Amino acid sequence: MREAAERAILPHYQSLTSDQIVAKAADDAVTVADHESEQILSDMLARLLPEAAIVGEEAAHADPAVLDRLGDALCWIIDPLDGTNNFAAGKPPFGILVALAEAGETIGGWIYDPLRRRFCSAERGQGAWIDGERIAARASGQTPPIAAISLVFADQNRREALKTHIAPHYTLVDIPRCAAEQYPRIVLGENDITIFERTLAWDHAAGVLFLNEAGGKVARPDGSPYLVDEHLRPSLIGAASPALWDELAERMAGM
Repeated sequence: MREAAERAILPHYQSLTSDQIVAKAADDAVTVADHESEQILSDMLARLLPEAAIVGEEAAHADPAVLDRLGDALCWIIDPLDGTNNFAAGKPPFGILVALAEAGETIGGWIYDPLRRRFCSAERGQGAWIDGERIAARASGQTPPIAAISLVFADQNRREALKTHIAPHYTLVDIPRCAAEQYPRIVLGENDITIFERTLAWDHAAGVLFLNEAGGKVARPDGSPYLVDEHLRPSLIGAASPALWDELAERMAGM
């Protein structure tokens, strides 16, 4: 991941030309750095574990059939440049997300911030780590709790329901538009809770494992676990503690 950042991402930071940025969809860009990073990561991960399938965000965009591999016995999941819109605008945060899944369940997750060189990692049942030191999720201690809630992919009715039933109980802060930043913020006590409407595997597989292994909680609003091969299923709640998660889930159930 560091090599992909050094070779493919940082050389393009704040130096992209207009022809190196392409709109995949409304409010969703891809750059030359995304493609170069994914190629480097795919090649190196294939050598590391040849028996694992590989699902990269850009490969899946080019060929949706790639998504069928998410439920394979072993599967690498790659977001080669998370926070691309930020990166394309020449500002942080952005990062790299890599996860290893086994039959749909994430068993390893890694998050790298190229600018701060912060490396977050987690293995199923083995805890969470930042730069080699074990980390435990902590709440901000603020009253009301701090919430980073993404309404970008919510439909109008749900957006209004969240504003009416959820927002008044929390101190709202801007979302970073980057899962590689959002999950560490919750673990580090900067945010207490978050809600994601879109739950694509490359955005969430690594972060869900990282926060859960740190002692926080990420799950579907009904309490069911996040599985990478159900990544088109909407809505995911993340919190710095199970108690904060329960409180938010109860409020959402009443929407």
